Amino acid sequence: MRGFGKRHIGLLSLAVVALAGCSQGETKVSAQHAAAQKSGKPASAQEAHKAAAERAAKVKANELGQIPVIMYHRVVAKPAGPDDRTPQQFRSELERLAKDGYVPITAKEYTTGRIGIPAGRHPVVLTFDDSSPSQLTLDGMGAPKPDTAVGILQDVARKNPGFRPVATFYVIKDMFGTFGPEAQAQTLGWLRDNGFDIGNHTRDHLNLRGKSKDQVTDQIVAGHKLITSLIKDAPSTLALPYGNQPSTKDWAMHGGAGGTNYNYTGVFLAGYTPAPSPFSKDFDPLGIPRIRAMDKVGDCARFCSTAWLDWLNAHPEERYTSDGDVRTVAFPKFKAPYAAPRFARYTLPY
Repeated sequence: MRGFGKRHIGLLSLAVVALAGCSQGETKVSAQHAAAQKSGKPASAQEAHKAAAERAAKVKANELGQIPVIMYHRVVAKPAGPDDRTPQQFRSELERLAKDGYVPITAKEYTTGRIGIPAGRHPVVLTFDDSSPSQLTLDGMGAPKPDTAVGILQDVARKNPGFRPVATFYVIKDMFGTFGPEAQAQTLGWLRDNGFDIGNHTRDHLNLRGKSKDQVTDQIVAGHKLITSLIKDAPSTLALPYGNQPSTKDWAMHGGAGGTNYNYTGVFLAGYTPAPSPFSKDFDPLGIPRIRAMDKVGDCARFCSTAWLDWLNAHPEERYTSDGDVRTVAFPKFKAPYAAPRFARYTLPY
């Protein structure tokens, strides 16, 4: 099934990865460097590089591999359409991800290359469209109700240490079924304060295909302003309604109107393959594929989440595997031709 992956060429700022070293990467000191500090003898750059390469090889790191970006909608007891998942189906998929060594990251972390997960683990991006109340509803004490997507995600994370309870929510004006700016700000603020990522899905969820530049920009700006008016934090990514790109793809990523500008790090489609590594030549921030969450039935026998997770398990050499250090991009030497040249100073071939 390798041939079904879409190949693109895109750009991603080197400065972002340099910044990544300011977070989790700074706390990760190599065993050799730690030993050198203890003995009072500084390790040479060559020795440190060799030790890092050996560690990467030990876990079979491949940070040019593919990453599943899974697309969810409603999580309800009685599904009304093919995009709905029951709470048990959703829980089972999360438990499968945890068992298979995946660690959730946000869309912002993915598109900016800040993939700070343990060595030997694999990133997965959980995305939720349309801001349904089944995704998040807070109870009277301000906690997520246990049968919502967030409640289930937190419960699975508690039972599986290392499985981060993070995801990206692409919101529209429905805003989780809340009414009034106070209730909406409360819900978005809870997500932000608990490590979740909030992205733009436009305000009205209109199909942008065939629309004029002004129409496209107005919808994206309206969604952007809706978010920033409630929590003051600007979204970093956009998910296109119905996965349909405007006639000029760049309109979805950069633009502005009425004094509001947007400059996103990634634009997400609706399907149907795993996404390329942000460090790969294949990465195209203007059109990042997602995988629809569904069992192996009908077309989903090949192209939805269960099928693709099975495929990645059967082809581990194609999957993104972390070396445990956000400051390096590790991969087997023979994969070097696939590394984007702009990351040359961070690469760690072994």
